Amino acid sequence: MGRLVKKLIQCTLRIEIPQHRESYMSKAYPSNLTLEQFELLNDLLPEPKPGGRPREVEMWEILNAIFYLLCEGCCWRALPGDFPKWQTVYTYFRNWRINGTWVRIHDHLRQWVRLEQQRHPSPSEAVIDSQSVKTAAMVSEQVGFDAGKLIKGRKRFLTVDTLGLVLRVFVTTASVGEREGGFPSPQECQTHGQSSVTATHDLG
Repeated sequence: MGRLVKKLIQCTLRIEIPQHRESYMSKAYPSNLTLEQFELLNDLLPEPKPGGRPREVEMWEILNAIFYLLCEGCCWRALPGDFPKWQTVYTYFRNWRINGTWVRIHDHLRQWVRLEQQRHPSPSEAVIDSQSVKTAAMVSEQVGFDAGKLIKGRKRFLTVDTLGLVLRVFVTTASVGEREGGFPSPQECQTHGQSSVTATHDLG
């Protein structure tokens, strides 16, 4: 009996101490974050709401499940069973999209890369390109006609800095022109800590 209690205490300690998280993680999928990578992102995740129920899942497992889905291209319901329930994973993914967590993580990572390249964390120049694509048959909203490319559908704008790092992706109707849809707004400039951003358009 004493040996059983001792083993239960050891298992509890392994759960409570952060450095032992790897002992109860999911399988070693190629898309899994390392402990160092998770600790880098963990500080950017929202804290639990005060007064609510304590979290019952590890954020490391939630992130690994999301990255698994992105890398493997599967649907939410097809997540392997050793991850948290797909409904839980999707709820975190959706909430982080709505409250801007994903954008905040992306912007911090881009700034860190720019600093590593001995650049200012906020770019002063941007390159913009767009692509018009035909929409699926079931998509009826946000559809327009690109007179230049003779395509009915939607248009996606991609804005990158001079290192090729993504600043923003913006999807509109295909009828929106490059100047209107791709040029960074004053609000976006302020978001990146610049009073102005010089944008170069690919009009080909």
